[in-house]
Parts: sequence; structure tokens; C-alpha cells
Amino acid sequence: MKLSPIYAEYILIFVAFVWGSNPPVMKWSLQYIDPMSFNAMRMMVACILSSALALLRKSSQPLRREDVPALFKISAFGFFVFQIFLTLGVTRTTAGNTSLLLGMLPISVAIINAITGLERITRRIMISIALTLLGVIVIVLGSGQELSLAGDHLVGAAFLLCAQCGYGYYTVFSRKLTEKYSPYQINACVFAITTALFALIALPSMIVADWSQVALSAWGGIIYSGVFPLWIGNILWVWGVGVVGSAKASLFNNLAPVFAILISYLLLGEAFGLIQALGAAIIYAGLHIGRKQPETAE
Repeated sequence: MKLSPIYAEYILIFVAFVWGSNPPVMKWSLQYIDPMSFNAMRMMVACILSSALALLRKSSQPLRREDVPALFKISAFGFFVFQIFLTLGVTRTTAGNTSLLLGMLPISVAIINAITGLERITRRIMISIALTLLGVIVIVLGSGQELSLAGDHLVGAAFLLCAQCGYGYYTVFSRKLTEKYSPYQINACVFAITTALFALIALPSMIVADWSQVALSAWGGIIYSGVFPLWIGNILWVWGVGVVGSAKASLFNNLAPVFAILISYLLLGEAFGLIQALGAAIIYAGLHIGRKQPETAE
């Protein structure tokens, strides 16, 4: 899967699109199933598919013993932390808080890179981070979404902050593994570990859930969310990080709210106006500025 950085950028835009499609799908499905059970089921879908793909591909390499700890760390401290705290956070705070805090992913990636020295963070990329985050803020405010730290919203915001830090860890440290293994193989390992850990916590919710009352459309939402945003999205994300670097790739994360607003407008009839368009334009400007970001410190 050798493509130039410009094609990797297009693929990362597609990833942002499928991630942006997830909130409307989840909003519909969560009318019939609790968030913990929903996330556990979609992770099982992604785990089965990623394992099957890794087994079918003849290019998979035997795991080296020295890489097992790294795979476990990006799974347990990265992807699992993201999934569990995201699930706990979105039910305890506002949609505005969720968009804003997840939009801070490029900041977490930049901080981790600055500490570890894995990638050089230039002034250009810092400007890009600031602009894409500003664009997210404009979209949130223009959509009339509430920003609040009152009561339980503060707890939810703290959970979401932990979630995006976990995804930042996963994003930065998965890049080194792409030098040895395919994105398919990396994600098969990550999903296997993360799904096992998540299922242990979600089991009580899954036992008491009334599965007979889950509508067929909600099952469709589980399958869609497991296949596209979770499975395909993360395979392409890890590959894109390997091509353009974690700092630059993380900027594309902030396109997801743009697509979420557009899809909600088209499918759910939610508002989309000039302020949201301005936010999208600011995010685009940030991405354009960051395109010449140097990839590594080496």
C-alpha cells in the first residue's frame, strides 16, 4: 500500500468523513441500546473483521518478541483508554464539550512528540493546530451546542480529555510499528486486546440489556459503526500516520465535526448555516498551512 503523501491526505479526509458519519448513526442506535453495550458490540464486529483480514493476508509478519510490549501499550494505554473513556464521557457531558475536547487531539499528539522527540513540531504545525481547533470551536458555537463544566459535565469532560489523550498515545506510538508490520496486522492485535478488555467492563451492561427490543435499524447502526468508522477507519488511520506522520495526520481528525454537521443536516434535518461554514473554512485553512510539516526529528 505504497502511495504518495498527497494520496494519504485524501485517504485521511475519507477517514474524517466516516468518523463524522458515526455520531448521527450512534444517535439513532442509542435510542434502543445503552452506550456500553453498543460500543462492545461494534468492537466485536471490528475485531472479527480485522482478525480475519490479518489471517487472510499472506504479507503478515510473525510478531517479534520485543514488539509485543509496544503493541500491548498502544492497545491498553492508547486505544482501550480512548474507547472506555469516550463511552463514559459522551453520556455525561454536552455534544459541544465532546466536539471541543476530541478536537484537542492534535495538541496531545504535539505534546507527546515534543516530549519523546519522535517528530519535530514546527511553528507551522502549531499554527495549524490552533486554526483547526478554532474551527471546531466556531462550529460548536454556531451549532448552538452547549459548552458547560457545571455538575456532571465536568466529570464527562475529564473522561473525554483522558479519551483523546489515549488516542494521541495510540496515534504517536503506532507509527514506529508501521515500519515493521502492516496496518492490518497492527489493528488486528490492537482490536483483539482492546475488545477483550472492553468486554470485561461492558459484560454487566450486555447481560441486562433487552436485546429483543433492539430495532433492526439499530443493529444496522452497530454493524455500520463497527465496519466503517472503527475497522476501516482505524486501518486507514494507522496507515496514514505511517505515511505523513502523527502530527500532520492528527489535524485531519478535526474535519470529522464538519462532516458530522453536514451529515446531520442532510439526514436528520439539523441546522447548518454560515457560522458552521466559517468554522469549516478555518479548519481547511489550518490543514492547508500544515501540509508542509516535516515528518520526523531524524
